[in-house]
Amino acid sequence: MFYEIKVKGHVRVDPVFFNENTEDAIKAALRQRFEGFISKELGVVIGVTDVDDVGEGVIIPGDGAAYYDTNFNILSFKPEMQEVVLGKILDVTDFGAFINIGPIDGMIHVSQTMDDYVSFAKSNVLTGKESKKSLKTNDRCRARVVAVSYKDLSNPKIGLTMRQHRLGALNWIDDELKKEKKGKKK
Repeated sequence: MFYEIKVKGHVRVDPVFFNENTEDAIKAALRQRFEGFISKELGVVIGVTDVDDVGEGVIIPGDGAAYYDTNFNILSFKPEMQEVVLGKILDVTDFGAFINIGPIDGMIHVSQTMDDYVSFAKSNVLTGKESKKSLKTNDRCRARVVAVSYKDLSNPKIGLTMRQHRLGALNWIDDELKKEKKGKKK
């Protein structure tokens, strides 16, 4: 889920930004520091949206930079348990599929792709034995978040499932809806 979060903190403004107005310099310093930052509390920081309040600047001897107390807003992506996400399959392997769900990628284990026995083809396609559903690179999918781990902050792990009603490749869902519609007409 995407959040706009209000943050209060100190920001170090490098002397190279001193020729800009204070708010622009602070925003540049905040962007440099926070964009791409990952933490369990904030998720993946996408960007700094606004600088609301700037306190008095302080220059620390021997550093040369200015420090400001600042209130600012960040835009962050933090996947929540049980959240339904939309994404695009990046890669298919014999153990599952990797899906881009925004600023980070998630992984769908082969056992969580569909309610069927799944086989892997060397052409990087997962296929259901009875349903004949297939999952391949660039398929757009809907999945549910079932695991989130920030153990390694440089590479958070997101576990997904598509084994629930109205989840899976969007073409699967369209096919299901068409079948249901035909069944109701009879």
